[in-house]
Amino acid sequence: MKYLCLSFLLWMPYLLSSQSIDSSAIKEIDSLIKVSRKLIGKNEFDKALEVNMIAEKLALEKLGLESVEYGNACFNHGRILHFKSDFLGAEGYYLESKEIRKKILGTQNLDYALNLNNLANLYKEIGQYDKAEMFFLESIQIKKKILGIEHSDYASSLNNIGLLYFAKGNLEKAGEYALEAKVIFKKANGQNDINFLGATINLANVYYIMYNYEKAEFLYLEVIKIFEERLKNFNHPFYSNCLNNLANLYKDEYKFEKAEKLYLKSADLVINNFGANHEDYAIRLSNMASLYLNMGNYKKAESLYLSSKDIYEAKYGKVHPDYISILHNLATLYKKLANFEKAELLFLESKALREQALGKEHVDYSSSLNGLANLYADLGDFEKAEQFYLESKTIRENVLGKEHPEYATSLDNLAILYKMEGKFEEAEQLYLESKTIRENVLGKEHPEYASSLNNLAILYEESSNYKEAERFYLESKVIREKILGKEHLDYISIIKNLACFYEVQKRFIESNQLLMEFYSLEQVVLTKGTTFLSERELTNYISIFKQNGDDLGKYLISRYSNSTPFGILASIYYNHVLFHKGFLLASSTKLNINASQYPLEYEINCKLKSCRRQIANEYSKPKINGVTLTELEESSNALEKELINSLASYGEAIRQIKWREVRNKLELKDVAIEFIHFKFNDKNQTDSFLYAALVLLPNDTTPHFVPLFEEKELNQLLSTSQSRRMDYVADVYHSPNDRGTMPQDVQTKSLYELIWKPIEPYLKGVNKIYFSPSGLLHRINQNAIAINDQSLLSDRYDLVQLGSTRQLVSNNDDKKSKILNACIYGGINFEMDSTAVKATHHEIDTNGIALRSELSFSYTDSTLRGGSWNYLNGSEQEANEINKIIHKAGIKSSLFKGNDATEEAFKKLGDYKTESPQVIHISTHGYFFPDPKISRQSSVLSLQEEPVFKMSEHPMLRSGLIMAGANHAWKTGKPITPEAEDGILTAYEISQLNLRNTELVVLSACETGLGDIQGNEGVYGLQRAFKIAGAKNLIMSLWQVPDQQTSELMTAFYKYWLIKKKSIRESLKLAQNDLRKKGLESFYWAGFVLVE
Repeated sequence: MKYLCLSFLLWMPYLLSSQSIDSSAIKEIDSLIKVSRKLIGKNEFDKALEVNMIAEKLALEKLGLESVEYGNACFNHGRILHFKSDFLGAEGYYLESKEIRKKILGTQNLDYALNLNNLANLYKEIGQYDKAEMFFLESIQIKKKILGIEHSDYASSLNNIGLLYFAKGNLEKAGEYALEAKVIFKKANGQNDINFLGATINLANVYYIMYNYEKAEFLYLEVIKIFEERLKNFNHPFYSNCLNNLANLYKDEYKFEKAEKLYLKSADLVINNFGANHEDYAIRLSNMASLYLNMGNYKKAESLYLSSKDIYEAKYGKVHPDYISILHNLATLYKKLANFEKAELLFLESKALREQALGKEHVDYSSSLNGLANLYADLGDFEKAEQFYLESKTIRENVLGKEHPEYATSLDNLAILYKMEGKFEEAEQLYLESKTIRENVLGKEHPEYASSLNNLAILYEESSNYKEAERFYLESKVIREKILGKEHLDYISIIKNLACFYEVQKRFIESNQLLMEFYSLEQVVLTKGTTFLSERELTNYISIFKQNGDDLGKYLISRYSNSTPFGILASIYYNHVLFHKGFLLASSTKLNINASQYPLEYEINCKLKSCRRQIANEYSKPKINGVTLTELEESSNALEKELINSLASYGEAIRQIKWREVRNKLELKDVAIEFIHFKFNDKNQTDSFLYAALVLLPNDTTPHFVPLFEEKELNQLLSTSQSRRMDYVADVYHSPNDRGTMPQDVQTKSLYELIWKPIEPYLKGVNKIYFSPSGLLHRINQNAIAINDQSLLSDRYDLVQLGSTRQLVSNNDDKKSKILNACIYGGINFEMDSTAVKATHHEIDTNGIALRSELSFSYTDSTLRGGSWNYLNGSEQEANEINKIIHKAGIKSSLFKGNDATEEAFKKLGDYKTESPQVIHISTHGYFFPDPKISRQSSVLSLQEEPVFKMSEHPMLRSGLIMAGANHAWKTGKPITPEAEDGILTAYEISQLNLRNTELVVLSACETGLGDIQGNEGVYGLQRAFKIAGAKNLIMSLWQVPDQQTSELMTAFYKYWLIKKKSIRESLKLAQNDLRKKGLESFYWAGFVLVE
């Protein structure tokens, strides 16, 4: 919907009838009403109401309820309330006045006609169009009979009913009435008459809606010139309205600078005259929001839409066309941001409200149908999309005609749908018809015409009509660059389309340059998103760009297969990975760190953390209150956005590091490797994920792209079904010459052959490898990969695992922090019952290799962790030994054991009031459950009683640590006491802590390195949680850890690190080598990895 300021006229009574009784009272009442009207003219509505109420009281006391004077006072009271937007109150006084005048003056009276006119205007404003039309028509007939067709007051009624038809979408009638009124006003009063100017604005609005921009602009400029040069009146609402409407026109012509200046000028005038809560100000806000939406400034757009929505809701309620239009536009914005769930809810709400307020034949109702159809097409629901597209097209054809741009939009949308369904002939016919309409009505430099060209180009490319495809792509690109600018999503889209076209045509010089431009612009718009989108919204938004990484991989593989030089593609891909890998994690971590640095933001952050704790608490309940949870999540989202917006004025945006900066940080014998995986499909094979490496050496002029393997090959290795975990690890980490327990008929490559052998040519003379895993490689300890029967990868290279190799540039603090304090958790009592603890001690002592947790929780044997968690004897010994080592190193420590190792105690470490410990060691059970949508494993718990932290769709709730007393909540879903924490410390809760001062977190628990793997973001689990909280280094496990050997490993690690002063990385490697020297297999020591 186009938001216009329409100029309707509220007229005064023509006649203040006198009576034979008490003429002095009549004069006094008339005088008071005149004073009140003057105050109305000055916008002093409260004072006007006070004066008018005196007149009402006097009329009642002196003349009675059924007097013309009392009717006049009621009418004026209604006008004041009408101006104040108190529609219900105004309606009451208008109706009372109408009945008095009807009874005393009769229906053929001008004051009675004015009552009808103002009631009709009121009903039009609140969307009750049938009532409005009825009263307008009756008023017109009265004025026509009494005044004749050349009278200004007759013209005012024509003007106002024209506005009604405009609102109803009947533009033909609206134009006829506006033109007739304009002619009468000019003849009666001349061009300087306010009513003439109002009618002229309304006629221009009709031309504007009908896309006759030339006529509309001429009339708008004519009105502005009269106000500025002849009347010298800059405060009249019609002047402000005209500025606003001309800004709308310039916005639709993509003259954004002109439009913005006029909007701001118009908005300032409204604030000065009416204040910031007036509905006219809401119109300005919503129009500016649409401008910023078109410009791709989604942050400003959302903020202004929401402010406008609040004003409309307060003034009109929800069943009003203007409020509904804001919902529709917000839905459009959220669809652009890939927030499809929110978009659908708002589209459906706007559709239902428009049906209620306007009916199913209104153009605005067709817009709701079209919005929903676009959404369902994006979601792949073509049947629903076609149904809504066809219904919308029919309405537009009937109301607007076949030459209207909105009808062209319906044709275009249907064509896109048919193309997606492979109906190329039907699609081409609709595209060409739409293009012709847009060319005739909008011209060849309009973005909608450019969209027609782009859509036809895509169709012709898929139909192998390459000459026409290129011609239309290039023409569309020129228009979009000129009108929209290079940072607009539509321009970015055409750049990608043209680049893909040239890549397929093997015109690599053209495609290289366009791809470089495209991926650079993509980073610009995504960086902007971090300044106003919450993490949830940013996750949706970034999904729009997911295909782009896959496309780069596809192009590189194609060039590799055809022995074509990579050109700059490898460089582009390395930069792409540096930006995207862990993008959301980097954004969340930056927000968490910055929020504690400024007083106002600190307060907002505290509220946000409190809200998220309530969310975590709600998720932990056996029965979730959906309403409460939704409200909390919305509150959390709003607080996070408030925090992001508030912090946007501080510091720089997320640093866009390039591959050359990484290369410059490498020493002579270093190498940086970004592992990548991307979806690949072509005509010869089904969809598959391919893995590759981007290898960067110190003297490289470009990174090297090295294809590795298909994901199914690694999956085959990782999916080996061994009943004993030791055999599973042996199978996965076997050397190329040793098949472990793998059957002879199973053809599989070793991890070394899959991952490292293809990279070997680039590793000559290399000592240190900085690498960042991707996809399933997050589940592999690269240090433990066997090169041959005698040596491991870690024997040959110093391996440094990073979240992204950009850390080589962004981690500026190379100084080793002196360790001053530590906190240790171990020997935890999960039952909080001494008898049970003793029994568990005995049970575990007799078990050869007790494990710290179970992945599936599907066993009933208590030593294998069935429905409850057993005491870990080795954990207490480990904690005590580490505490001794820490004391020996002269470091202060706090040891939490038994019933003291509570969730509450842990959360106090990162409560933002004190600095967190530099070392946190946690020796306990860990848990991770796979995505319930993917894995439906059996359980000792019935499906109805599955704990929320197992079945949640939120991956950060399906991963966590077990603290003191957790068994009660694990079994019942409730903490031991209502005021206590439940003892189940989820990754989500950990992510809300402040661990910025923590150098190292050691998770001496099972499978703490696991979690859901999600695209470029890596693992959603405990490691992500601790990174968001601010911890710098993490040691964690990839599989179920033998209790006794874990204690040995951890004790040796701390000795090397704190006593012998080795680095964290070297200390872990030396500790693992100690266990290797004892002849222990990799199962016993290789489960732990360090992430720096």
